[in-house]
Amino acid sequence: MQTRELAIAGAWEFTPVQHGDDRGVFFEQYRYEKLVETVGHPLDLKQVNTSVSARGVVRGIHYALVPPGQAKYVSAPKGAFIDFIVDIRVGSPTFGRWDSVLIDDVDRRAIYLSEGLGHAIVALTEGATVNYLVSEVFNPEREKGLSVSDPAIGLTFPDDLGEPLLSPKDVAAPTLAEAQELGLLPLYDECVAYASSLGAGRGAQAAEAAL
Repeated sequence: MQTRELAIAGAWEFTPVQHGDDRGVFFEQYRYEKLVETVGHPLDLKQVNTSVSARGVVRGIHYALVPPGQAKYVSAPKGAFIDFIVDIRVGSPTFGRWDSVLIDDVDRRAIYLSEGLGHAIVALTEGATVNYLVSEVFNPEREKGLSVSDPAIGLTFPDDLGEPLLSPKDVAAPTLAEAQELGLLPLYDECVAYASSLGAGRGAQAAEAAL
């Protein structure tokens, strides 16, 4: 499995090695030790979500307040979508910037997003299916959203998709500036400290197990 750090700190791309023959294809979608090696701590899996979307559907920008936030490991068992990672952490060197990766059932990449990052997807195919392995169960009081059409963020979608299809909740989401003014955005230093605590916690557990 190959890894690549994205332009937003705290986000990585994972590309599996596929083994194919006349029977089909086999590959490792997720590998515990590879994630630990890359991220610095394991994904404490609490919930697995799946979304199936019509072509042109946009979901996001979604995030959860930190701590504990919600880390995500995202892949596409069927179809294709663009995955957007948005830095909404106040105080981050890349605050307001984003990166994107094509996730599909051809290259079968996956994306890991650390706690505190914003996330959005746009479906490029009918029935695009997305799996999310997440570190915390859904908590509606801590789940937040931002407008995908905020010009200050400037997400770009393929022209041939037409008008994005959004949920009423996503249509009503605030802009980045509005959310910041309301104190609804994660703080970069808190996100970094929380991620460091996860790594330290794993090291302490390993030391205890060795005794």
